[in-house]
Amino acid sequence: MMQKLASIFLYLCVALYAAAQDKPNVLLIYVDDLGYGDVGAYGATKLKTPNIDALAGRGVRFTNGHAAASTCTPSRYSLMTGNYPFRQSGTGILPGDAKLIIPQDRMTLPKVFKASGYHTAIVGKWHLGLGDEVAKDWNAAVKPGPLEVGYDYSFIFPATADRVPTVFLENHHVVGVESSDPIHVDYKQKIGDDPTGKENPELLKMHSSPGQGHDNTIVNGIGRIGWMTGGHRARWTDEELTFTFFEKAKAYIQAHRKEPFFLTFNATEPHVPRMPAAMFKGKSGLGYRGDAILQLDYTVGQLVQELKDNQLYENTIIIFSSDNGPVLDDGYQDGAVTELHGHDPSGGLRGGKYSAFEAGTRVPFIVSWPKHMATGSVSDALIAQVDLLACFAEFLEVNLAEQDAVDSKALWKTLIGQEQGGRSHMVQSSRTHAVLQGNYKYIKPNAGQKIAKLVNIELGQDSEEQLYDLSVDRGEKNNVAKKFPAKVAELKRILDQELKSVERD
Repeated sequence: MMQKLASIFLYLCVALYAAAQDKPNVLLIYVDDLGYGDVGAYGATKLKTPNIDALAGRGVRFTNGHAAASTCTPSRYSLMTGNYPFRQSGTGILPGDAKLIIPQDRMTLPKVFKASGYHTAIVGKWHLGLGDEVAKDWNAAVKPGPLEVGYDYSFIFPATADRVPTVFLENHHVVGVESSDPIHVDYKQKIGDDPTGKENPELLKMHSSPGQGHDNTIVNGIGRIGWMTGGHRARWTDEELTFTFFEKAKAYIQAHRKEPFFLTFNATEPHVPRMPAAMFKGKSGLGYRGDAILQLDYTVGQLVQELKDNQLYENTIIIFSSDNGPVLDDGYQDGAVTELHGHDPSGGLRGGKYSAFEAGTRVPFIVSWPKHMATGSVSDALIAQVDLLACFAEFLEVNLAEQDAVDSKALWKTLIGQEQGGRSHMVQSSRTHAVLQGNYKYIKPNAGQKIAKLVNIELGQDSEEQLYDLSVDRGEKNNVAKKFPAKVAELKRILDQELKSVERD
């Protein structure tokens, strides 16, 4: 009898292990400020991105894939929650000392995976706030954060690479902080005696552009936004950022190769300050921005190779996308403008980061799953990063509450290239709002500035209503609002209905 029970127990263990192994691992590679035209698979000719292109060659390349917003924090909020950013106040671009903006009591993308038995991790940029308050003790446990909203493990930096504090956090603690050199951060006034870019420009190895705020505390020869003091041994070296993140991701993959995992890898490229490792400097011929994209592509290749080395590649879903569109001069004089040499980061689209035009949110969006997806397919379906939560909930049979992920659409078969149908419409958030439906795009009137002069990007703002037929006017040059008043009225109704719950300040 005991032998029979032991056999049954062994059988169940083997069955459960096999079921766990059958679940695909998921690697989300979420990059920063990469434009639609920055990748070879999307038409770039001045830059070579063979590893990113290879992902497209083994899966589906979406030509109408979008971030929810034209800037980073709101896009990341939507990715995590399945909600448009305007549904919650405080989802604009956050300073480095912001409090956590992801609700802890609601469903998130990593929580979907946890509900299905996955181990979850995030490595890289966070920029969604930490702690319950702006004022926080960086020398003790910093929470709530990623662990409280669905991740089992996190290795992050708090905001962006151009903002203090320039430190890593592993789970709840700053890596390398010492009690004898405590960290303090302030975004209102200078603190401490650390040199600043404004007062000590002779110490800079990369000069900041005037008026963009990157002239506060100098770390690693680069002026940052905000002031910090202390934590000198905890501060990162920019040239090592990407390799540090990769090594953490590599160790995570190796440690969890025998169980299904969801790994979010939030790359910092090509966001400013662009300070690539020596092996990439000068290699693109397009300044440090181009070099940073080469470094990003290399990292993608290394991540894929790590999956292959651990026999995980064939059954790993890899999603590659960017949080918003491109920007060249975003605070530092790094050759991005002067060494562009004919490269078009927006891929023929109008606008860029910060913009209501298409280049603000239409980004590279690639999904690969070698074991189950056809290779090298292209989809024109309208799909958004906000949909990932509902897509994976559908696939993993995780039930969502009515109040969760209200803007996320369950488009699993579209996501893996088995169907061409996408969402009926989507709202794009910037300094104004737009709605995209089929071939038509409507931009809500907003009498703000038309061009962000500091970054030289058209913002898409106008006192008049704008309507574009993207089937014949991909570059949004011909406003046809007066020609098609019925379509304007239809899209305006859709947008007003979506915005009625709350308007972002």
